[in-house]
Amino acid sequence: MLHLALRMAAHRITALLAVACAVLGGAALITTTGVLAESGLRSQLPPGRLGGADVVVAAEQEFHPSGDLPIALPERATVPARLVDRLAALPGVTAAVGDIGFPAALLDGRGRPVPVAQDPATAGHGWSSTRLLSDARVEGRAPSGAKTVAVDAAAADAAGLAVGDRVRVVANGRPAAAYRVSALVDAPGADGGVWFADGTAAALAGRGAGGEGPRAGTVDLVGLRAADGAGERVADAVRAEVAGTGLRVTTGADRGEAVAPGVGSARSLLILLAGSLGGIVLLITGFVVAGALGVTIAGQRRDLALMRAVGATPRQIRRLAAAQSTVVAALALVPGVAVGYLLVGRFRELLADRDVLPSELPLTVSPLPALATLLLVAAAVQLSARCAAWRTSRMPATEAVAESRSEPPTPSRARTTAGLLLILGACALSVVPLLSRTVLGASVTSVAGIVAAIGLAMSGPALVRSAGEAVVRRLRPGVAAPTWLALSNVRAYALRLSGVVSPLAMGVVFVLTYTLTQTTVLAATSDDTRTGTLAQYELTAPALGGLPDGTLSAVRDVPGVRAAAPAGTTTVVWEYDELGEPAAESASAMILAPDARGVVDLGVTDGGLDRLTGATVAVSAEAARTRDAGLGKRVRLVLGDGARVDARVVAVYDRGLGFGPVVLSRELAAGHTTTGLDQRALVRTDGTREAGRALAALAADRPGLAVASTAPDATGADAPPEVWVNLAVVVVLLGYLLLSIANKLVAATAQRRAEIAALRLVGTTPRQVRAMMRREAAVIAAAALVSGLLLSAVPLALLGQGFLGHPWPAGPPWLLPAVAATVALTSYLTIELPTRHALRTPPADALRTG
Repeated sequence: MLHLALRMAAHRITALLAVACAVLGGAALITTTGVLAESGLRSQLPPGRLGGADVVVAAEQEFHPSGDLPIALPERATVPARLVDRLAALPGVTAAVGDIGFPAALLDGRGRPVPVAQDPATAGHGWSSTRLLSDARVEGRAPSGAKTVAVDAAAADAAGLAVGDRVRVVANGRPAAAYRVSALVDAPGADGGVWFADGTAAALAGRGAGGEGPRAGTVDLVGLRAADGAGERVADAVRAEVAGTGLRVTTGADRGEAVAPGVGSARSLLILLAGSLGGIVLLITGFVVAGALGVTIAGQRRDLALMRAVGATPRQIRRLAAAQSTVVAALALVPGVAVGYLLVGRFRELLADRDVLPSELPLTVSPLPALATLLLVAAAVQLSARCAAWRTSRMPATEAVAESRSEPPTPSRARTTAGLLLILGACALSVVPLLSRTVLGASVTSVAGIVAAIGLAMSGPALVRSAGEAVVRRLRPGVAAPTWLALSNVRAYALRLSGVVSPLAMGVVFVLTYTLTQTTVLAATSDDTRTGTLAQYELTAPALGGLPDGTLSAVRDVPGVRAAAPAGTTTVVWEYDELGEPAAESASAMILAPDARGVVDLGVTDGGLDRLTGATVAVSAEAARTRDAGLGKRVRLVLGDGARVDARVVAVYDRGLGFGPVVLSRELAAGHTTTGLDQRALVRTDGTREAGRALAALAADRPGLAVASTAPDATGADAPPEVWVNLAVVVVLLGYLLLSIANKLVAATAQRRAEIAALRLVGTTPRQVRAMMRREAAVIAAAALVSGLLLSAVPLALLGQGFLGHPWPAGPPWLLPAVAATVALTSYLTIELPTRHALRTPPADALRTG
């Protein structure tokens, strides 16, 4: 069977090349998605500044919902400081360090911040934390007083500092103060920082045992060093000591998770990204591979029919079709998987460049994605090949031979019905954006478009035949011969034509729905944010890790300032009941004070932001409706550091797309964020230039402050990084679709050599043949564009109505002309070039070999 399959494949190289390209591209995309998913599950962060610790004890930074993947909690949860002494007394422990991190920055001679760590919000530490560094080289002596510090060696070089010099330091929002540099610390692999005397660090961070702050008497984590060979024994003893406390004990490669909770949460993003891509990738790959195999098997119907006539059983026919397809797929799988591993590396670089992923998070590369790709693609090829050969294998031998040069007289009713039902189902799916004005609701639009395109592929032969018959009946007498031939081919070979129209239509649907969904959601979000932001300016201090104390009062004293309020962002997990079952969803949450109503307008429909004090929240109207969280109701939240709170709803607002589903009061979030500092201040002025200049002068006078306009960037440079990632995905998938479609069209045209030769033998000139094929190309392009637009129209109209209030989406005006030009050019080139090549072959030779 294998030998015969190879012999048959050797005579259909052009058609099988389409299968090979489809398999290669599909394997690359599935491998890429698999590596992303595996990295999200298994990737390990480097230990960084904990490289010298053998055992690390930290709070749990994940929320584990019932029956679902864990949700990362990005705010630092704390550990009781008294645990340090208990763990230090365990056998085998040579050092126990309670590590704390807080905002800290150096200032140069001109008052400008000098970067000392990748994250200034946790750059400050106590000197004892240097014992957790790996292979640290220290020049100088440990800080011993309230006004001495040790500085990272690279930062000292950048600032021109040496041991004994004096430097100004901004620590945890306090005014800049002068310190003497007592030591320089060079620790390869660590993130740098500023080290204070332990007592000074605890006081600056508000962690002292006698303090009154919300985090007094706590540390971020406990790092332990063990005697040689005692690491595992110490780890077991520590686990026994902290059992039942909810604390997590990590060793080895797992230590990196404790360095920065916000960085570790990026692994959850990889899982979500792989999940969202996986469905689209599998749908498109299966569609393209099945289409390419359909063209290939259709070109071999005569060979298969003759084999039936000489005694081959239906099962043997299907096995033969599957065998040759599997051989070709096997040859394409290896380079496809290799391309996938290369592609995922470039994709990770894109994510890191757009700050979607931290640069230090590596990919996990193993054979598992390749194995999964092999199984999925092999199954798709086997199933598609057997389905394509099913009709020929089941027909009586005489009928199979008779039909091998023509198509079935009537398309399959079951196939047509199933396709129409899929299109109707896609229309039903399209209603979701009207009911749910959320990103999740909008994502259904692209899925509905793809489902409708698959329905078109199934019902296409019947639709094409009906349309062809209607056009032919209305042809005027004396129509040009090429036109008559082209339209007759449309009617007689509806299955062949729909096989090339459907993938082109899917390309149109995919590009329009996927791209316009992103741009429509972005436009709706920008409209919410622009309309709801009353403030013209925002002040931030990214190099300081947060706004210094006294910034707000100073801003309010600036002439022309009408209102100023602090604002921040955190992450919460909202627990609620859905259909009687517990559910949980992670969401970004704003942190606002009662005076925020002077700088933002959330579109409050019930209650008021002035009540946003204590354990209270405001929720979006969408969340209030779907989660039974109306005014006065209580909601269960897990804050960003894992703390569970029960908050009362004091306001319901409309602009949830721009401001998120929930807003926390400032008091509720206090003590549950990593730094405790305000992230930014929103400022509304009287609109005069003088007020803007006065704010700029204030920012210039205060180290690290930056003032910026809240107006959106017209160039799109401030678009969320997810938009650019999604557009990159669109480009890659579109490239795969176009390549596969082009190969399929070339293969379908090349298989018509005998038909072209027969036309030439009865007197048709090469010029007339080319004219006929060009008209067919025009029909294909027009049919693909019209059907693609019709299938996209309903989902996009409902998306626009639900998100923008009018039945059309937002997007670039050049998108539709570009799609139309691409479809027309693809149709023309992939039919014109094979036709010219076929015309070079003498008709008799073409009939003999075709």
